[in-house]
Amino acid sequence: MSTFKFPVINPLLHNELRLKIMVALDSLESADFVYLCQITDSTRGNLSVQITTLKEAGYLEVSKSGLGRFSHTVCRITRKGHDALQAYEQGLRRMFEQRVPDKDDSEAKKYGQ
Repeated sequence: MSTFKFPVINPLLHNELRLKIMVALDSLESADFVYLCQITDSTRGNLSVQITTLKEAGYLEVSKSGLGRFSHTVCRITRKGHDALQAYEQGLRRMFEQRVPDKDDSEAKKYGQ
């Protein structure tokens, strides 16, 4: 008897803000920090933390120009990030399409149902 298991989905992308960042950058060539802040409705601090997390995972490239308060940060999704996002989407689709198999009578009896 095979044991049913849901597909594994990427926990790094299973965060609302990180997912918004990745989806936005997957459809754009690049986006600057201010624009990402606006479209994700995020605080600057939270956005900065999530971008750093995605960069450390290899999902984003981040470039900065300028100095101090006047720096300009631009983000791009990497191939690894794009592939991770596609796998995440496919995993969610499989999860929603997949149905949990009914227990057979012996399994149900085993648990007193």
